[in-house]
Amino acid sequence: MKEKIGFIGLGNMGLPMAKNLLKAGYELQVYNRTASKADDLDQAAIKVCSSPEEAAREVQYVITMLAQDNILEESVSGDKGLLKSLKKGAVHISMSSISPETSVKLTALHKETETHYLTAPVFGRPEAAAAQKLWICTSGDSSLKEAAKPILESMGQGIVDFGEEPGNANVVKITGNFMIMASMEMMAEAFTLGEKNGIDPKKLSDFFGSTLFNAPIYQNYGKLIANKQYEQVGFKAKLGYKDARLAMALSQKSETPMPLAATVHNRLLSALAKGWGERDWVEGFGHGVTDDAGL
Repeated sequence: MKEKIGFIGLGNMGLPMAKNLLKAGYELQVYNRTASKADDLDQAAIKVCSSPEEAAREVQYVITMLAQDNILEESVSGDKGLLKSLKKGAVHISMSSISPETSVKLTALHKETETHYLTAPVFGRPEAAAAQKLWICTSGDSSLKEAAKPILESMGQGIVDFGEEPGNANVVKITGNFMIMASMEMMAEAFTLGEKNGIDPKKLSDFFGSTLFNAPIYQNYGKLIANKQYEQVGFKAKLGYKDARLAMALSQKSETPMPLAATVHNRLLSALAKGWGERDWVEGFGHGVTDDAGL
């Protein structure tokens, strides 16, 4: 066995990421609010913990995969947060979609306890996480990034660095998620326009995904939208809405007009208003557009 790592957050993304770390030979100290999520992991190679504090005890690295900024902050600096036990010189790798401001704040908190914070959000759905095909963006201290590389490589197909400012990789994640949302809105509108005029949306998806838009986002999300395949929730609409809010907040703070960001924000807000918050964000776009079109 390799070294022991703390891992906090066994959701749709965190669970397959943890499995890949185990496959790479690491032992894990895991914490999740719903403890039964750990049942799918190799019990011989994990310790199920009762708090983030326990998961971070006596490890050099602790990974968090927590979707909401406030939950992450509580897991770091709360009464039973990981900073209560994280040893001096140890590293917290934050891999979820949060605001750059939160990363800056958490970096400062870690410095107070002589520990380190590394930003490393990921791109990819759960199936990509399971296949070790995530793209990982990093920002933070160069020496921390170099030392953490073997751990990150166990979970992804590539690591791209965006400098030493802790919030930089979060900005990249927000811009990337915005482009994914905008692409889904565009495909949903295009395929619905085709369907209302007698063209099979599946044929449209196959054609464009193999020609003009020959890229994974258009191929993978395009098929889901065209086939109206909304089950097997990979990324909840309420989390997509959170990311849309992050994009809007960043655009306002930097005085960057983003008309498309307002469109996708409203599309996902509409999904939440219709009670689809726990469903896949693909449905928020695909079903949302067909619903508007009367299909």
